[in-house]
Amino acid sequence: MEIGSKAPDFCLPDAAGKDWKLSDQTGKVVVLLFYPGDNTPVCTKQLCSVRDNWDDFAETGAEIVGISMDSVESHHDFAKKFNFPFTLLSDENGDAVKKYGVDSWIPGRSARAVSVIDKKGNLVSHDVQSLSVFRPSNEEVLKAIASASNEI
Repeated sequence: MEIGSKAPDFCLPDAAGKDWKLSDQTGKVVVLLFYPGDNTPVCTKQLCSVRDNWDDFAETGAEIVGISMDSVESHHDFAKKFNFPFTLLSDENGDAVKKYGVDSWIPGRSARAVSVIDKKGNLVSHDVQSLSVFRPSNEEVLKAIASASNEI
């Protein structure tokens, strides 16, 4: 993944089973939060932290989405249980995981990664955690969003 290149397009179902397509988001900054799995300790802590700081994220106007290889049903239950204000996408076949190079050494899981895409659909930040126990700080993600928002 080369910074400045066109972000790979994909279409995945959300927690309600409705298709969500990256190319439909042109004109918005998009944040892809790849995470290994629903209801796991580090992933739950990461996504709850985004929820708990939602005002800061919402203020940016960015479209925030979580992506894992869990099922639509799992995402539905996970989002409902923790009252997430952002979209969760199901990548059961690993299509987006492969396109963004965030494969995990754990079968059926993605690595933890944050990709930020500017309003033109170009990749401005792509941070992959090789050890999925470390989660990105909200400050780092918000900084990447600010950088993407300032792209011309």
